[in-house]
Amino acid sequence: MSAARISETVRARIRDAAGNRCGYCLTHQDYIPWTLEIEHIIPLSQRGSDEDENLWLACHTCNLYKGSKTHAYDPLTGRRVQLFNPRRQKWMRHFQWSQDGTLIEGKTICGRATVLALNMNNLIAVKVRRNWVEAGWHPPTTE
Repeated sequence: MSAARISETVRARIRDAAGNRCGYCLTHQDYIPWTLEIEHIIPLSQRGSDEDENLWLACHTCNLYKGSKTHAYDPLTGRRVQLFNPRRQKWMRHFQWSQDGTLIEGKTICGRATVLALNMNNLIAVKVRRNWVEAGWHPPTTE
C-alpha cells in the first residue's frame, strides 16, 4: 500500500503519536503551509510494511532527502550506520540544537549520519528556523 492509500484512521493515529511534528527535524505542522507526510521508515521497496511501527511523520524536505535510504555514512568516522528511527529512538539522545537554535547537531554516530543524509541544515531550513526563533516558536522545548 502506498502512502497515498494509508487510511485516515492510521494517519490520525500516526500524527497523534508523532505530536504533529516531523520525526527528524521536529518541524511542527502549525508552522508550515503544507501537510506533514506519512513516511515509511523502512521503504516498501526494501520490504518495509504499512504497519504503524514502520510509519511516522516527516516534513517534505526530510522525506525527500531520506528517500529510500536506511543507512548513511558518519562524516567523522566514515562508518556506514542506520539512520535515526524516530519511532524507536529518542531525538534528544542523537541530536541537539545549536546555541542559536537554527542548526541540528548530531550528538552520536547515528545523529551525525542522519543530519548529513537528510540535509537537515539546508539553507532554507536554517533561514526559516531563524525566523521561528525570532518569533519565539523555536527550538522545540520537548521531543
